[in-house]
Amino acid sequence: MSVTSSTNDAPSRRLKGEERRSQLLSVAASLFSKRGFSSTTMDDVAEAAGVTKPLLYQHFSSKKALYLELVDEVAHRILTAIENGTQRAEGPRQQVEEGLRAYFRLVVEDPAAFELLYDRDHGGDEELGRAVRRVERALVDAVDPFIDAGLDPQHRLFLAAGLVGMAEGASVAWIDMRITLSNNAERDQEAERLARRMSSMLWAGLRSVRAD
Repeated sequence: MSVTSSTNDAPSRRLKGEERRSQLLSVAASLFSKRGFSSTTMDDVAEAAGVTKPLLYQHFSSKKALYLELVDEVAHRILTAIENGTQRAEGPRQQVEEGLRAYFRLVVEDPAAFELLYDRDHGGDEELGRAVRRVERALVDAVDPFIDAGLDPQHRLFLAAGLVGMAEGASVAWIDMRITLSNNAERDQEAERLARRMSSMLWAGLRSVRAD
């Protein structure tokens, strides 16, 4: 499910259960990424999807349940892309490069999904905040094995968290620039450029880390 899918047109035919659920998720993701969680209502989602609110509630018990499912879906896409990318690598440096390449390709292809993930306007809802932090921790756990600096496990995890934070910060900055990429070739080129530059900087830093 891509957040950037067209979501504003009312459906022209009756959709089956899974098709309808997928459509509602896509519509909600687009609205959440544009307006934020707090400013989006279930009425907004139902109207944008061209369905009644009772039908929306048949699929999702609340706005929170809908948002949590979207966060899980985006997290799954990111972690799967990183895992698939790093499987092709032969060593730690190549794993860092391939992981970043997979990560930034998703950022470039579907920036709205990352806007949804990095939204911090949850109206003080601790459960939503914890859900996003679980995604961040999952990314840290995915990166941790790539750091081979002779460190103890706690400090290796500390560095992994730093790498993830840098990648997230770079992603937010890139999304805020609103760079227009008109075709797949341009998106691939931009993702490659981001990954190459970030991996060069991160690897230079990792190479200077000592175990003492």
